[in-house]
Amino acid sequence: MSPQVEDWTARTHALTFGFPVPGGERAPNGWRVTWKGCAVMGVLNVTPDSFSDGGRHASLEAAVTRARAMRDAGAMFIDVGGESTRPGAEPVPAEQELDRVRPVLRALAGEGVLLSVDTMKPEVAHAALAAGAHLINDVTGLRDPGMVEVCTAAGAPACVMHMHGEPRTMQRSPQYRNVVAEVHAFLRERAAAVLAAGVPSVLLDPGLGFGKTAAHNLTLLRALPELTAGPAPVLVGASRKKMIDLLAGVPNAADRDPGSLALHLHAARQGAAMVRVHAAAAHVQALRVQAALDDPDFFPGR
Repeated sequence: MSPQVEDWTARTHALTFGFPVPGGERAPNGWRVTWKGCAVMGVLNVTPDSFSDGGRHASLEAAVTRARAMRDAGAMFIDVGGESTRPGAEPVPAEQELDRVRPVLRALAGEGVLLSVDTMKPEVAHAALAAGAHLINDVTGLRDPGMVEVCTAAGAPACVMHMHGEPRTMQRSPQYRNVVAEVHAFLRERAAAVLAAGVPSVLLDPGLGFGKTAAHNLTLLRALPELTAGPAPVLVGASRKKMIDLLAGVPNAADRDPGSLALHLHAARQGAAMVRVHAAAAHVQALRVQAALDDPDFFPGR
C-alpha cells in the first residue's frame, strides 16, 4: 500500500463562490469556503432508478428529511441529483429532471448547508442555481460550453469529472493506454480551460466507475497523490460502486458501505479534499477517527 500523504489532516482546501454561501467568508474575489483534511459530500438522489437508492427519496418530505440528517451528521455539501448516471442509464428530459431537483433545492435553501446539483444539462444547472444550488457537479467535465457559461455568469464553482463515453455505454469495455496519465491530463486541461473562462474555482473528480474497470479504479486510487499534489481540491466518489462487489463479493449495493469507507479513508490519506458518499454519518465519524489517529499531536480533551 502506498504511504499516506504527509499531514493530510492539516492540508487546507478552498472553493470560491461569486455569491454569499453558508460558511463562506468575504474575499477579494467573492466568498471563500475553506476546510482542512477531508470533507463529506452527501448523495441525495431524487430519482426512481439510481443504482443504490433510487426511489427512496422521491417525495419532497423524504428528500428534505434525508438532507437534514446528513447535514446534522456533519456533511459539508448535499449533492442533489435528478437524473441517474449509473451504467446503462437512459437520459431524462430537462424539465423532468428539474421537476425532481428544484423543489428540494428551494426547500433546503437557507438550511445552512452547501448545495450541489448533479447535472449534465446547462438549462438544469441555470435553474438549479436560481433555486438555491451553490455548486454544479457535472460528470461530463463541463465539456458543453453552455455549462461553462452558466457557471461563469452565476459565479458558481464546478466539480469537473472524467467520464469515458456516456452513462448508457461507458462500461462497455473501456480501454486506456495509461489510465492515470489520460485521466489526470483531462482533468488538468479542463480545469485550466474553465478557470480561464471565468468559473471561480473547481473540484476535480477522477470519475471512478465512469468508463473504467475495477483495475482502472484501483490504479487511479493508488495514484491519487499525483492528482492531489496540484492546486485544485480533489473529490473522490467510490460509494457503493460495483468495484466493491468485484473486490469483496458484495452484490447488493446497499451493503457496500464498509467497502466504501475503506476506499474513502484511503482517498483521504492520499490528500483527497472531499468524498461523495451515501452513508454520510458513518463517513464523518470514520474520517474524524482516522484524522485523530494520523495526527501525532491530537489527544482527546485538549
